[in-house]
Amino acid sequence: MEKQQLDNYKQLGLNIAYYRKAKGFSQIELAEKINISRTHMSRIETADCAVSLDVIFNICNALEIKPNKLFDFRD
Repeated sequence: MEKQQLDNYKQLGLNIAYYRKAKGFSQIELAEKINISRTHMSRIETADCAVSLDVIFNICNALEIKPNKLFDFRD
């Protein structure tokens, strides 16, 4: 992950956590639905790692949201 993009990854992680909680899923429940580890899910939400579009799309499918929802960054 490029350092200059860290703020974007943080916003993305916050949005994922928001929609996950709104759906009533724990990190482990969402991770199991998309076939990744809970640790990986945690690292995505805290911007501790980069995330592929495949994983983003899987998260969107599991949360039943469109990808643009995750990229709607608030100021």
